Amino acid sequence: MNFSSKRIEEAVNAFATLPGIGRKTALRLVLHLVKHPLENSEQFVEAILGMRRNIKTCRVCHNISDDDICSICTNPHRERSVICVVESLRDILAIEATGQYRGLYHVLGGIISPIEGIGPAELNIDSLLERLRDPEVREVVMAISPTIEGDTTIYYISKKLQGVNVQISAIARGVSFGGELEYADELTLGRSIAARAPYRLQDES
Repeated sequence: MNFSSKRIEEAVNAFATLPGIGRKTALRLVLHLVKHPLENSEQFVEAILGMRRNIKTCRVCHNISDDDICSICTNPHRERSVICVVESLRDILAIEATGQYRGLYHVLGGIISPIEGIGPAELNIDSLLERLRDPEVREVVMAISPTIEGDTTIYYISKKLQGVNVQISAIARGVSFGGELEYADELTLGRSIAARAPYRLQDES
């Protein structure tokens, strides 16, 4: 792809680094910005810079936030007796879109994967265990992608919670095994949350 402008080429290269954006799509985006008033581009750039400079991680649930504690954790209308455990903030967005869940969240920041060198110490598991020792919490929902690594993570956390007075449940298998939670359609994911079932450790009699 030949460019008559070095600046256009640099902008295309920058957009093309985004996931799911090829060079042709990047070029369309750049030309869109070129055709519109400079003010539009300035607002776009300021929004991106403002987000990167000011975004925070909630010190309670590890969700993205504008403040030290996110709007979900501070919402007095959320059900505080239930905590939904997810891999990433994208899973929160997917679950929220279903409208089927009104509890709190906890973002692990990934799942246990020895092949990739990710163990419990690399995840937000200790802070989760601390939250679940709060007597106000009565249920933890494991909304983790149904993969081998996901099941390993659920099993590890469940073993750590033995002796803690909290019900452990997992989303129903409406989400196919091996699939990614964030790619499930809203209806399937919503039904999986609503139809969650108690989780049983495999070595329990």
